[in-house]
Amino acid sequence: MSTLYLFASAAEPVFDIARVIEDAQADGWDVCLGLTPAAARWLAGSLDGLAVLTAHPVRWDAPLPGEPEVWPAASAVLFAPATFAAVNQWALGIADSFVVGFAAEGIGQGIPMVAMPCVSAAHARHPQFERSVEALRGAGVSVLVPDDPAVGFSWPLALSAVRERIAVG
Repeated sequence: MSTLYLFASAAEPVFDIARVIEDAQADGWDVCLGLTPAAARWLAGSLDGLAVLTAHPVRWDAPLPGEPEVWPAASAVLFAPATFAAVNQWALGIADSFVVGFAAEGIGQGIPMVAMPCVSAAHARHPQFERSVEALRGAGVSVLVPDDPAVGFSWPLALSAVRERIAVG
């Protein structure tokens, strides 16, 4: 079974994460859920249930040195929803959270990665956002940016892109 690291930041689609995990599991993925600290706060009341659903601890903080790895190796990473801050931090290599740090490292490890931002129209027009999307694409990340990233976010499209990315290579 392939392992999908599902990383999410604090944007409204994160509230559908349990259904997305179930959809990914139905596709044959072993899912490990990683959250930004803000997303972990948003889902605080659901974290135990999400850990049961995935059969893995939900992570939002980096392990301490010497702590054993609790997740199987990643076959792919889906970072969705990815906020304006997460996209820019990832592209700039500012690894101040577990998920952004892992995603930044994953580029160098050649792990297939897909990102689907969920940002406001104003953030999408910010010049750094476009530069960050291009930097991530240039590093091999498939970044799916709908015409209107605030309302065009699509979990089915994101999961389909991961399947295509793995199939291609």
